[in-house]
Amino acid sequence: MARHGGRGWYGRVVAAAVGVTAVAAATSVWTAQAGQSGGGSAPKAARPAAKAAPVSAVIAHSSDRGEHAVNITIDDGPDPVWTPQVLQVLRDNGVKATFCMVGTQAQAHPDLVKQVVAAGHRLCDHTVSHDTTMDTKPESYQSQQIVDAERQITKASGGVRPMYYRAPGGAFTPYSRKLAASHGMRPLGWNVDSKDFERPGSGAIVTTVERELANGPTILFHDAGGDRSQTVVALRTLLPWLKQQGYAFGFPVR
Repeated sequence: MARHGGRGWYGRVVAAAVGVTAVAAATSVWTAQAGQSGGGSAPKAARPAAKAAPVSAVIAHSSDRGEHAVNITIDDGPDPVWTPQVLQVLRDNGVKATFCMVGTQAQAHPDLVKQVVAAGHRLCDHTVSHDTTMDTKPESYQSQQIVDAERQITKASGGVRPMYYRAPGGAFTPYSRKLAASHGMRPLGWNVDSKDFERPGSGAIVTTVERELANGPTILFHDAGGDRSQTVVALRTLLPWLKQQGYAFGFPVR
C-alpha cells in the first residue's frame, strides 16, 4: 500500500505530465437558462451560460499563496480516531489543508467529511479502494475507481465535490488524469513525502519534511491506514516551525 516514493514514481509521473500533450480540456457544462415572460406566454429560448473554465490535466504542485508557501495534504481518511486529531492540530494553527479521501472511508464516515468541509478544508478524490497498482489496470477499472469515489465523497459531504484527484501511490496514467480533469478535478501530486506512512517516529517525519522542503510546496501526510499518532505529533511541531520560517499555507493551484 505504501508505494509513496517506493519505485521512483515521482520522476516518471512528472515526466509523463510534461511529455503527454499538455492539457486535456475538461468537459464544459452549459446551463440552459430560460426566462419567463409575463401573462402566461411561452418561455424565452434557452441561452447558454458562461462557459466553465477547463481544469488542467497536468499534475498540480504549485500553491495559490505564491512561492514561499506550502500545501498541506492529508491522505487515506477519513478515520474516526485520527482525522479529528489532525483537524484539531490544523485548527490550533489556523491552517487549511486538502484531504484526499478514499471513497469507502468517506461513505463510512460522512460526519467527518462534513467536519472537514465545515472547517474550510478542500476535498480530493483518492479512489474507491486505494489500489496502488491501478496504473496497470484497464481504463474501465480506473474510471470506476475515480468516478465512484467522486460520487461517494460528494454524497458524504452533503454536496461538496472534490476539487482534486490523487492517484494512490502516485499511480497516475494519462487516461486517469484526463478523466479526472473532465470531472473538474485537478490531478494532485506531491513534492515532499513525509514518510509518515512508514511510522519512523515523529522526529524523523519532521526531519524529512525540513530536509525535503526545497523540492516544492506540496507536502504529503496521512490520517488513516494505521496508527497516525506520529503524524499528529509531527504536525504539532512542523506547522508552527513553518510559520516561523515565514511560510504561508495555501491550496494547490486549480
